[in-house]
Amino acid sequence: MATESQLQAKRPVTAALAGPYGHPFHPILVTVPIGAWVASLVFDIASRFVHRPGFLTQGSEWLIAVGVIGALLAAMVGFLDLFAIPAGSRAFRTALVHMTLNLLVTAAYVVNFLWRYSNYADGGSVGVGRLVLSAVSLAVLGVSGFLGGKLAYRYGVRVADESTQAEGYTRGPRRPTWAG
Repeated sequence: MATESQLQAKRPVTAALAGPYGHPFHPILVTVPIGAWVASLVFDIASRFVHRPGFLTQGSEWLIAVGVIGALLAAMVGFLDLFAIPAGSRAFRTALVHMTLNLLVTAAYVVNFLWRYSNYADGGSVGVGRLVLSAVSLAVLGVSGFLGGKLAYRYGVRVADESTQAEGYTRGPRRPTWAG
């Protein structure tokens, strides 16, 4: 049986902004920066192996910018989810570390974007320093993602309670999955 604290962490502070019960927006939004930043690293690496890498370096730079914008949107919604977690709990401490790592990664990508923007027109491959900054930032993002998974899958933050989940395992008339 779930405690009152556990139930509190499952409910949105505001469904309109954070997503309704059982359907949080934060996990959906984090796919934008993750995808953009992984693709930017692929472009960075590829720029070191092609004859005229300018299109890859420019693409990488703009993917970083898209990732930063997506990260800021995900952070706003994630911050609302943080408010639902009881302060002082293990889940809350984990969420604070998750948030801090994500903010550091986002700041690193802002620095990376500005560093690249100063050399926008050179058309060369991505420098080793910028590539390393991207790789390290992505590694830290992976650690943060692990903690985000721990929040959802171990602590059940913003996940429907077990009685609601059990509805998906009862036999009955077939209904489309989008109908609830």
